[in-house]
Amino acid sequence: MFEFAWPWIFLLAPLPWLLRRRLPAADSGEAALQVSFIAELEGLSGRQARSTLPNWRQQAPLVLIWLCLLLAAARPQWLGEAVAQPASGRDLLLAVDVSGSMDYADMRWQDQEVTRLHLVKQLFGDFIEARHGDRVGLILFGSRAFVQSPLTFDRKTVRTWLDEARHNIAGPQTAIGDAIGLALKRLRLRPNESRVLILITDGANNSGEIDPMTAARLAASENVRIYTIGIGADPQSGGVLGMLGLNPGLDLDEPTLRGISELTGGEYFRARDGQELQRIEATLDRLEPVQQDPALSRQIAVLYPWPLALALLLSALLVSRNLWPQALLHGRARLSRRRHQP
Repeated sequence: MFEFAWPWIFLLAPLPWLLRRRLPAADSGEAALQVSFIAELEGLSGRQARSTLPNWRQQAPLVLIWLCLLLAAARPQWLGEAVAQPASGRDLLLAVDVSGSMDYADMRWQDQEVTRLHLVKQLFGDFIEARHGDRVGLILFGSRAFVQSPLTFDRKTVRTWLDEARHNIAGPQTAIGDAIGLALKRLRLRPNESRVLILITDGANNSGEIDPMTAARLAASENVRIYTIGIGADPQSGGVLGMLGLNPGLDLDEPTLRGISELTGGEYFRARDGQELQRIEATLDRLEPVQQDPALSRQIAVLYPWPLALALLLSALLVSRNLWPQALLHGRARLSRRRHQP
């Protein structure tokens, strides 16, 4: 089936004519004799004065070039038959805590101490890319929550945005309730059986406008299953931070996270190191896909290069036609000067 992607482009067809009517005539810079009684002179001589406007033969190539450009700009294309593409998988949103405490280096991965956020990036980046058939989205939250990536099949881009996340990018505190509420806005329009939220945090809700349990009850009513992951090593009484009473391991609110998961039919996980988080990732990766409504797709063959190429060819021919007589006159003039040189 043939169609134009942007047919409204043809409304610009009279634009050159309107510009010629509205804009003042260009000044050639040459001396000219202006005669106000040209009609009387034409009557006396019996001849009509030669018009300086181009005739239709001169205008025809320009009109044809303009029409070809309009045709190319309207993007003509040929659409193939609609083919139903079966879609299976879940609509999975990943909500990652990027508050200041996520920069605390109490996790071990490959015999090295790494920050909590770094470990989440390493493991859940692979988890995102392995979600074949799933729509994946990313929410980052701290003192407030925002959507870093909407639900999409482009898993590589979602992983890139997760890798580029920085702690404190959304504020130093933790708004768990706001993150759940924002996820509900994105998931409520999707099929009931496929709505999944994975929430990763290392703290307790101390910011935002929505209470986490209130948000969880709303999620349960919308059939959104929430899997919560509490990340961070066990609290330690020793060390410099322990002596100062600044131990990020004490901030984790496990009862609330467990309650959110139980209320929504999900599950709560505790990740104290890289190996535990890796096992959690493997467990989540076994989520059964569900059948979704098939998506219709069409093969599109773009045709705009043909009228565009014709416009360029006509422009080249028109320029060469105008330049050739001038080049011939210059050549004759040079030849004449050489003949008259002593």
